[in-house]
Amino acid sequence: MSEIAATTVHEAYAFACMRCGYGWEQSYEIEHHVDIHGHEFVVYTADGERVPSPLSTPTCTNCGGHVVRIMRSGRVAGAQQLLHAPRSAKKDAGKVPADAASDRHWRLSDLLHPFHRR
Repeated sequence: MSEIAATTVHEAYAFACMRCGYGWEQSYEIEHHVDIHGHEFVVYTADGERVPSPLSTPTCTNCGGHVVRIMRSGRVAGAQQLLHAPRSAKKDAGKVPADAASDRHWRLSDLLHPFHRR
């Protein structure tokens, strides 16, 4: 298919499997194309490989389940950071580092722990 226009954007998402509790984050390059007939299409790549859209039918990389919650990037890393931070640092719980969208893997219980009432 020939194309006449292409634009690439970078986005990252956090995922949590509702089946096994596994959590991870992934960065994507999203290429927006327009073919010679004017039809738009999108190509997703992760780690240099073409992948299906993470928004259509996400699959857990741990158990293969399809009941996966998609969140903005940094949610998995931010929750894990809260679990291992000293008590004084937990006052800054709402702050999530901007570069938190790396390949990190956590369990759902780790993600939800900071939100439990005490």
